[in-house]
Amino acid sequence: MKVSVIGAGNVGATCAEVIANKQIASEVVLVDIVEGYAEGKAMDIMQCAATSGFGTVVSGATNQYEKTANSNVIVITSGIPRKPGMTREELIGTNASIVKTVINNSLKYSPEAIFVIVTNPLDTMALAAMKVTGLPKNRIIGMGGALDSSRFRYFLSQKFNKPIADIEGMVVGGHGDTTMIPLTRFATYKGIPLSTLVSEEELEEVAKQTMVGGATLTKLLGTSAWYAPGASVAYLVDSILSDRKRMIPCSAYLEGEYGKKDLFIGVPCVIGKNGIEKIVELSFNELEQSKFDASVEAILETNKELTNFLS
Repeated sequence: MKVSVIGAGNVGATCAEVIANKQIASEVVLVDIVEGYAEGKAMDIMQCAATSGFGTVVSGATNQYEKTANSNVIVITSGIPRKPGMTREELIGTNASIVKTVINNSLKYSPEAIFVIVTNPLDTMALAAMKVTGLPKNRIIGMGGALDSSRFRYFLSQKFNKPIADIEGMVVGGHGDTTMIPLTRFATYKGIPLSTLVSEEELEEVAKQTMVGGATLTKLLGTSAWYAPGASVAYLVDSILSDRKRMIPCSAYLEGEYGKKDLFIGVPCVIGKNGIEKIVELSFNELEQSKFDASVEAILETNKELTNFLS
């Protein structure tokens, strides 16, 4: 199995390193636009092989998409952060252009690949990827919900002093501080609803921590996080390549599910060898539904900025 990661920055390189260490794929190719950058990251990872004991081969390339040929999964982390003075429309246009170039170049050499989108704004970039390629919706997956749910489980574990492996928690909605929805009602400890063990106020406190989880790390680090995002991507890739059929919240294209259509948004998905193999529809209560509706409207508003780019 072969995975290509386009964008060898912190998230892309971490993803490649986790895939190698866990031997999720036999080959990983890192690609970047900066001369020698991907090659250097790949060499650094490969120099861990003797001590870490993995057999995955990691290589790097500078804008050489032919080296990604026959990839089963292609991860796109390429893009720029919003800079001072840059409008949201400019950011979306720039990153959508990058995603378009990357995905079209990748498809020349790997026409059957499944794409995992990490570039922000993630839900909108996933839509851009589908619109410019016409790929079926199962082959484009936005990573956001996997990361947000991992953070939710972490904060639940910390708050209630329970092993994180015994905690289940899910985040749906958009991949953004104001659009994600930590589903506190569905959170469990060893299968027992946490809502029966702790107060609603405590759960709401954890939900708020989760929603600003990325911003909290950016404030502490001075830059965006990379360990958890990279590991979340690798977790998704593993579910695809090993056909694990895990249920993972991902940004998926809706065509009537949840009563919504023509957008990507975080929902529970069964992830296997065909990518998104099933979208699982939860029964929301009135509050959850209102939050989901608001998240949909926010994403649709952001998606409007794609109009000029796609026309």
